[in-house]
Amino acid sequence: MSYLSKIGKAIHNRRDSLRLSQEDVVGRAEMDRGHYSEIENGKRNISVKTLKRIADALETAPWKLLKDADKF
Repeated sequence: MSYLSKIGKAIHNRRDSLRLSQEDVVGRAEMDRGHYSEIENGKRNISVKTLKRIADALETAPWKLLKDADKF
């Protein structure tokens, strides 16, 4: 599994744990749903700025998402 896929899985798992839809997250993060979906599916590279916006939307810290990605 690529590291991008691992980050996407960590983001997806956090979103599921909060029982949020992708629409909820993209609304909070003010980003395009297609872009977010590609990140969550490990198909798009993610910038630090975007990771921070997603982490804020998921009420967590970017480092926690990266740490969770290392579990896969």
